[in-house]
Amino acid sequence: MNISNAKIYHITHINNLDNIIRNRAVYSDARLSKMDINTEVVGMESIKYRRLHEIKVKCYPHTTVGQYVPFNFCPRSIMLYILHKSNHENIKYSGGQAPILHLQADFHNAVEWAEKNNVKWAYTDINASTFYANFYNKLNNINENINWQAVNSKHWQDKEIKERKQAEFLFYDLFPLELIEKIGVFSKEQKLLVSKKVNNIDVSIETSWYY
Repeated sequence: MNISNAKIYHITHINNLDNIIRNRAVYSDARLSKMDINTEVVGMESIKYRRLHEIKVKCYPHTTVGQYVPFNFCPRSIMLYILHKSNHENIKYSGGQAPILHLQADFHNAVEWAEKNNVKWAYTDINASTFYANFYNKLNNINENINWQAVNSKHWQDKEIKERKQAEFLFYDLFPLELIEKIGVFSKEQKLLVSKKVNNIDVSIETSWYY
């Protein structure tokens, strides 16, 4: 995969799907924090705080990472592995990977929609939670900035590969539901539950997207 056919993936707990459908959008952590919406939190609180309050999106320096909806350029992310193991001391969630959904969108469609509607977007070369990530809001040189081999690697013990695999796409404030083209799920049970809730979105069992 490279930029010509890139897909982007946002993971969320199935319990959050009703709110996403009701709001017709995936909300950023910043927006969620200002609203009275109950969500199933599956991330690390310390990292969420850092993204909300400390890490600036350098191409839009008046904004922080937590004001954006985050996506990876691959399914089966490193974060999903951590959730699968259910043993990280900084994560309260312990429900494993089965209830986690992959919301897939087309990278080009997302950028085109953002440009048309004057919405900020950016991508990074590594995990946006780090203070040394590079942020870009232009498509030129993206194939040089993102290591696609690392992004798609299933083996990430190597430190460089692990960092580069976690490149992110960031979409300011909220990501419209209309841009979600597919929901990847872990099992038949999850597919049945999700299919009852969504219309006009493909719901597919994608075992290769999980551990």
